Amino acid sequence: MANVFAKNLSSKQVMATDGTEIGILYNIVMDIRTGDLIDLIVKPDMSLDTSKYNTDEQYILLPFESVRAIKDYIVVDKNIARGLTPEPVEI
Repeated sequence: MANVFAKNLSSKQVMATDGTEIGILYNIVMDIRTGDLIDLIVKPDMSLDTSKYNTDEQYILLPFESVRAIKDYIVVDKNIARGLTPEPVEI
């Protein structure tokens, strides 16, 4: 993934790979010892059913490993975002 400055991520829309709008990026959790990004903290879209996501009262916590692209939107893999193991892809 190309380098992206944190200031460019502020208030960016978060969307699942299936087109579901998840919400707006609120903050990012980082391991200060390693610099690894751990979670995206997302303010959920009002119409989103948050029961299938890991939440912290008013925000959704999405593992950074679920991020697939960062352009106009932050695109996340819905299965990984929900804590599910991704299905194997047949070749």
